[in-house]
Amino acid sequence: MTAQSDLHSSRAARALRALAEADPAIAALSLWCRHRDGEMTRTSGDMITYGPDFAALAPHEQMGLAAHHILHVALRHPARLAALQDRLEAGFDAALYNLVSDALVNEALLLADHALPRPAVRLTELLAQALGKTVTPEEALAEWDVDRLYFALSKTDGGAGGAREEAASYAAAQAFENDLDPAPGEADAAGEAEQAARWRQHMTRAMDAGRQAGRGIGRIGHRLADVPEPRIPWEMLLRRLLTQAVTVMPQASPRRPARRWIAGSAQAVRTGTPEPGFQPGQRPLTDVPRIVVGLDASSSIDDARLRLFWAEVMGIARRLRAELHLLVFDDEIRHRQRIDPAQVRFDLPELPRGGGTAFVSVIAEAHRMAAAALVMLTDLEGEAGSPPKGFPVIWVVPDPGATEPPFGRLVDMTA
Repeated sequence: MTAQSDLHSSRAARALRALAEADPAIAALSLWCRHRDGEMTRTSGDMITYGPDFAALAPHEQMGLAAHHILHVALRHPARLAALQDRLEAGFDAALYNLVSDALVNEALLLADHALPRPAVRLTELLAQALGKTVTPEEALAEWDVDRLYFALSKTDGGAGGAREEAASYAAAQAFENDLDPAPGEADAAGEAEQAARWRQHMTRAMDAGRQAGRGIGRIGHRLADVPEPRIPWEMLLRRLLTQAVTVMPQASPRRPARRWIAGSAQAVRTGTPEPGFQPGQRPLTDVPRIVVGLDASSSIDDARLRLFWAEVMGIARRLRAELHLLVFDDEIRHRQRIDPAQVRFDLPELPRGGGTAFVSVIAEAHRMAAAALVMLTDLEGEAGSPPKGFPVIWVVPDPGATEPPFGRLVDMTA
């Protein structure tokens, strides 16, 4: 735990004053951060601590490093890191997330004419080495946000040359050190949404001020794909769609008379009046809906996304008291298993990935099982056949781009 004073940072005071002239947008955002002196220069939640290493820097580098940490807070990187760590648990790579967020922030600041202490990781260099993509800083910032790039780099090919391995090699060459901690004491969902909305307002106002001044991060802020936008997270959308699909509505049963009809008939017998027309009662809600999950074993879905997706579906099944059936497939169904949602954890079977892809057999099996909903985890590259009748198909796809499903609803895991 880094010790820090409860007083406003004296080490950062000069740099923060200088930012008011050099970068009005960053200066405005700094007002919503807490600045403290500590043992190390780091960001945690909305607090930035400035260590002795910060005081030893030249004034222009102090400005750039302060702006670096302020932008971490404004883009909510500590809160987003904590949320993803919660969902992925042991599968989360905090060092990789730190690397990605630092590379993006540094690229933006260098494009805005800030100076940074060297060596500094950069988004364009990371993309070139880890993904083989050569792009301009403007193109990189407009295309990539932190979460999407984290998942792109988290794929491992089981040896040297994989994206994760190349990213680690780049970080080591740049002597990269983590400077980002998860936001402490995360709020509930409502509080988190309120915080996100508040920071979007701060970002909008600050970027407007910088754009009007014509200098600093405000000049290029409109290029940042990482600026959080108000949108429905994919987990919430999937939850909503599955809830609609598996909710069992009361159904009429001609074998069970309604209580109202029984009372009316008894009253008619006592009074000698005509007996009312028969009114059916409702069938007891004893059926448990089935959710079928089709896992495309031939796809390029990485393990991190798979764990995130599976944890969400397991949580839905537990909350909805639904049967959960896993079908692992490529061009045919290769593995099937009924899952007990009461299990806290479930390890997916180790299966080789490769071959073609076809969804027809999975859809036919879901129809045979009278599924309430079919969820397909896939990259959408396969033969689907005709749309099924009787249940919805929800396609959960990592980074679908412009690809559209043949039918059903699309859930974009990058959203």
